[in-house]
Amino acid sequence: MPPSPRLDPDDFLLSVVIPCFNERQTLRTIVERVMASPISRKEIIVVDDASTDGTAELLRAEVAPMVDKAIYHPANLGKGGAMRSGIAASTGDIVVVQDADLEYDPQEYPKLVEPILRHNADVVYGSRFQGGEMHRVLFFWHMVANRLLTLLSNAITNLNLSDMETGAKVFRGNVIRALELREDRFGFDPEVTIKLARRRCVFYEVGISYRGRTYSEGKKIGVRDGLRALYCLARYGFF
Repeated sequence: MPPSPRLDPDDFLLSVVIPCFNERQTLRTIVERVMASPISRKEIIVVDDASTDGTAELLRAEVAPMVDKAIYHPANLGKGGAMRSGIAASTGDIVVVQDADLEYDPQEYPKLVEPILRHNADVVYGSRFQGGEMHRVLFFWHMVANRLLTLLSNAITNLNLSDMETGAKVFRGNVIRALELREDRFGFDPEVTIKLARRRCVFYEVGISYRGRTYSEGKKIGVRDGLRALYCLARYGFF
């Protein structure tokens, strides 16, 4: 892949894609935090993935007027499906994934986009395991599964990421929009990592803060998603 052109650090458009499913309690708050983030030019895209808790109704009534684009799925596709819709609708020079659950802080966008603006990166992953930022201490077995999936991903791609499964991913807009993505659920993470590595994209990582949720607070990823991630590593890595 040829080197990507440099972007003007003072004049670029950041597309913020917010996939959400049953996030009525946090959706408005995360949109307000994104709006207050330090990047001046932003395009905010919210994708409701057929929520059943009133999220779509809240989006229509209160949040949609605050954002640039609101997309409503008639049936639940999963995070990967919501990401495909949001990415396809994006027009920004840089695209950032922003989960709607308040686990990741929009105030950290400047450090996430800096490798693209200053160091010719194509992809930046915000690592929960790198650097000295704060993170909430939660599930041991989630950490073990994450480290295993990252290790397997690194073995396939020959990268040395510390957090392949992070929800804080940033891409050059032209790079991510050129990918043909297929995974509907949390298989998005290994799929996009492998396909970008195959294109010889320039990856960077930066340490970020992380405030994880418990299942009682709405966390959704589970064993089924971990198994799907293993399947995706095999499918896209070897077949």
